[in-house]
Amino acid sequence: MAVTPPAAPSAPAPALAASPARGAVRAAAPAPPPAAAFTAPPPAAVSGPAVSPAGEEAGSGDRGGGVVRLAGPVPGALAHRYAALPPPLRVALAALRLEVLLGDPRDAANPYSLPALTSAPAAAGSAACAGSAASAASAGAGQGWDGRAGVLLTAAGLGQVCAADQRVRALRPLLRRDLALGHAAGRWGGPGMPPARRVRGQDGESCPVSSPVPAALLGPAALVAAAGSVLRQAALTVAGRGSGEPALRQWQPVLAAAFADLLACESLTCVALRRPAAPAPGPGPGPGAGAGAGLLGAVAGYVVPTVLADVLAQLGLVLAECGHGPASTGGGMLAKLTGDLPLAGVDAAGAAHWQARLARALPALAAEEPRTAHRGPLPAPFRLADPPAPAPAGDIAAAGGQEGGHTPDGHGHEPGGLEPGGYGVGGDSVVLSGLLRAGAARADGADGADTGRAALGALARRLLTEQRALRRPCRTAGADPGAVAARALADRQALLWLAAAVLGVREAADDGRGLFLGGTHWALLALSGIAGRLGVPLPGPAPDPRVPVWAELADRVRRGVDCDVYATRLLW
Repeated sequence: MAVTPPAAPSAPAPALAASPARGAVRAAAPAPPPAAAFTAPPPAAVSGPAVSPAGEEAGSGDRGGGVVRLAGPVPGALAHRYAALPPPLRVALAALRLEVLLGDPRDAANPYSLPALTSAPAAAGSAACAGSAASAASAGAGQGWDGRAGVLLTAAGLGQVCAADQRVRALRPLLRRDLALGHAAGRWGGPGMPPARRVRGQDGESCPVSSPVPAALLGPAALVAAAGSVLRQAALTVAGRGSGEPALRQWQPVLAAAFADLLACESLTCVALRRPAAPAPGPGPGPGAGAGAGLLGAVAGYVVPTVLADVLAQLGLVLAECGHGPASTGGGMLAKLTGDLPLAGVDAAGAAHWQARLARALPALAAEEPRTAHRGPLPAPFRLADPPAPAPAGDIAAAGGQEGGHTPDGHGHEPGGLEPGGYGVGGDSVVLSGLLRAGAARADGADGADTGRAALGALARRLLTEQRALRRPCRTAGADPGAVAARALADRQALLWLAAAVLGVREAADDGRGLFLGGTHWALLALSGIAGRLGVPLPGPAPDPRVPVWAELADRVRRGVDCDVYATRLLW
């Protein structure tokens, strides 16, 4: 796929359109916005969607030539049509531009299509495919994928998105197509900046110097998006053929549970990305020269690969039983994703690294365990519908000139993240444990008619009992963090914090708009899966949440909505 870069750094980029027939990028004349959804018509119906140039907030003009304009006439209209939890307009435009540049994922002639990506070798093939797609670009030629990614992302306007969580949202069109490509693109620091330099310390730990996305969260965020694409392929098959082939209906509860697990992992990752990062106290290497991803980053680095390994195994079973072998698109996506796990640091070795770091931090975290439930408004990181709070100017400058920036020390460590007294240790662990207590407290005051809320509160209370039982052994776990017992404690504590993140995100989304994320079904199913992994028996009879969760998943794949917490509408 040829990528047309901006004519000059000072000039606005031309409007871009992708031809669904070939996946190429070309200049497009201005056209008015449609009132329809973003899902593109079949390739025979239109020549391709178009978006406004980078830096424009909205577009206007005349419709012609079969090109569909996506930018709305009202600045907020586009973002609100883009997702149930809308991002800032600039983020929505950047994501749409990137998706147009990537082209039709169903066109095998497009180097960024799913068939082309899945046919390449697991790790090395990603860079080769990306290089062939950008070989015609005048900027970045001969620099490999890292250099050419800058051309692609600059044309999409990603350099204007500096907050870590919003950067991940804007990158999601690339993240959900290929884990290796998405992970490489996540290291890009911005226009005019070289690719993020990698500083590696212990195995499984590395820090991108110039990227606003913390190293601990880049892999989990990319994995969540890529796993969502495999889930969509499996759900499309079961939902499309389930009425004619009743045997496929047995997989509906399995896919519903996978959907709930995916939402739980993304909830934790989003909260961690929205958590303000500590600025570096001073430049240069040294014991205090870094700003870590904190407790939430370590929990995500361990929990997300561990939980999604089970999800991918289930999806592989469903695809195989539906006749989608390795040669099919769905089977090829799963095989490619599995092969790319080590490259992104989200394999078993990467998860074990973060598990060991959590084990070392358990004594300090257990000492700060709260005795009361969280009260008052939920902290901003859990309110995914709100824009991220900007970091103070001094913090941005100290963190490398970008909001959410991170500067590692000379060994690639993140000194402030998990050590006693480090940034965010007490705040994160206290809030998460307090949310678990708050969810358990609601079991006593739940309305008897609301069986879902009552069941969710009862399950939270059961998990709180497990949290209390862990307090004493966690206080002595740091004596030998490599011991099997210490790692087992870290595993159980991380799963309980995942449950707390689910409760916090669900409560924040329950704002009266009737959002699926604010309902109880997905949270109840996610917490049931966490309880099963902990070996904690479920409380008394409760409504089965798998039927409504499957209904939501099937409805999303039919309407072209992503399997993410934001309910993002897909362009293709």
